[in-house]
Amino acid sequence: MFNKVVKKLVAAATIAMTMVAAVGSYGVLTDNAGFVAEAAGRPVSIDSCLIQGSDVVVHVSGSSSSSDGKYYLFADEVYQDGTTGKIVATTDAGKSATFTFPLGYNTPDSVLSKKFLVAAKSGGSYVQVSDEHYITNPEANAYKSVARNDHGIKGILPNETNAATFNDLGVSQMVYNLYMGDIVVDPANVTVPTIPFEYDGVTYLFNTAALAEYDAFVQWCNISNFQLTMTILNNKTEAGADLIHPLSRDSHVCPGYAMNTKEDAGTQHLKAIAAFLAQRYSGGAYGTIDNWVIGNEVNARTEWYYMSSANLELNVSEYVKAFRIFYNEIKAVNANARIYNSIDQEWQRKSNPGCSLAKDFLDRFNYYMNREGNIDWSLSIHPYNAPLFDPYAWKQQSQYVSTKLSTPYITMENIYLLTDYMCQSSFLNQYGQVRSIALTEIGYTSSFGEEYQAASIAYAYSMAASNPYIKSFMLFRETDNAHEMETDIAQGLKNLDGSHKMAYDYYKAMGTVTQEQYKAQASAIIGADINSLVANRTFMSRSGWFLND
Repeated sequence: MFNKVVKKLVAAATIAMTMVAAVGSYGVLTDNAGFVAEAAGRPVSIDSCLIQGSDVVVHVSGSSSSSDGKYYLFADEVYQDGTTGKIVATTDAGKSATFTFPLGYNTPDSVLSKKFLVAAKSGGSYVQVSDEHYITNPEANAYKSVARNDHGIKGILPNETNAATFNDLGVSQMVYNLYMGDIVVDPANVTVPTIPFEYDGVTYLFNTAALAEYDAFVQWCNISNFQLTMTILNNKTEAGADLIHPLSRDSHVCPGYAMNTKEDAGTQHLKAIAAFLAQRYSGGAYGTIDNWVIGNEVNARTEWYYMSSANLELNVSEYVKAFRIFYNEIKAVNANARIYNSIDQEWQRKSNPGCSLAKDFLDRFNYYMNREGNIDWSLSIHPYNAPLFDPYAWKQQSQYVSTKLSTPYITMENIYLLTDYMCQSSFLNQYGQVRSIALTEIGYTSSFGEEYQAASIAYAYSMAASNPYIKSFMLFRETDNAHEMETDIAQGLKNLDGSHKMAYDYYKAMGTVTQEQYKAQASAIIGADINSLVANRTFMSRSGWFLND
């Protein structure tokens, strides 16, 4: 999934932001900047937009002139702007007002994933007088809520369904990739066995054979008591052509493309896919997916979430629309599901000038979420070493990793910078809680010595386990990848022939009664006590390639 190799470090401008030191070990940061929402200049505010029973109730405040004394609530599709959608409710204009109208779930009139705005009449025309706002409690509609299978952070990306191996390792979680383009079917293709699914009054077709792979894997995870995180990737196929954003349809080749939130057919198809997957994998015959990651490393525009546009504002706003669709559609089925965005470790530097800095993307994503209705979104990050083939997790090179917010990279040595950052008041969810943070990809090479890989895993796992906000620690490779090994990236716990590396036993021990024994051995390799390094946030760095530089 992650094949970037040498990081060509290109300096890039950053959004100015300051923070003061954390309060206590993992206390909430006080910040005097954050990403402050700019004033929209609109006189009416949508204070809440909530499902209540079978209705949606919208409360607004502020005041605006109105030629007929009325406010009009428009429901726009995500690709629409201004007063171009459908009027779903009216009410008397005033300093406070309430709109009530049907949710219409799974009907042609459904407003579950639409955005709302208030308008007033002026001279016979409708004028927008509020910002847009989405429904923020789709879980109130949930009818298949399933208890979460939270029972440990240790996880892995498997390359086989051998429960004996993973039970031996003691892993609690699995991460897997689902390709949207593979599971959909062109209605004109009558030769492919399909599963019909009616949503919002339209019938969509899903590929029976492609789904069988995912059905089997989800079932296996549930039977084996592994919590599952599924990453949704938008690959190009003929059947899924309408899922590809118009700005992603050139000849550029990568594993994932921006989702189509610009056209009606693609937008409706995305809703149906999200609803179908949620219904299929929320209990029942196929088991449950607890966590969904929408896209992969979406700030890495040219590599994992491609759009031809290099405009950060445009790219983030289009991703936010897709994220809102998946969040609302999944949570409307399973209230207990968690929905994650995804950024890479390139916090303040990037390997490709066309990509965005992870911090910039995260800041702007959070801005839109706050402006358009705060929800309980979660964060996925991949805090690999910098560069990827650096073998020493506990002592990164000073030009790449620091203890300052201006650090070029977030790795496991400074992961607390990210979690502290997420403790800011502006980043909390609607309940005032710190969001769930998942390390859905992490790994270390053995190309320069198996002992360094083993010590890195022991150190990194200890850093994650000590951090109350980290809910998943997913090693990326069960077994080495021959292509990656050509560039000194050998991140598997097993060699190509299936034999165990030293790291296998170290990872197996983490989180068990024998972990201190292995931590002691790792400490000897590191030259410092792991528990002390973690507890004190001790930061060691080096100036060059070798460990003792």
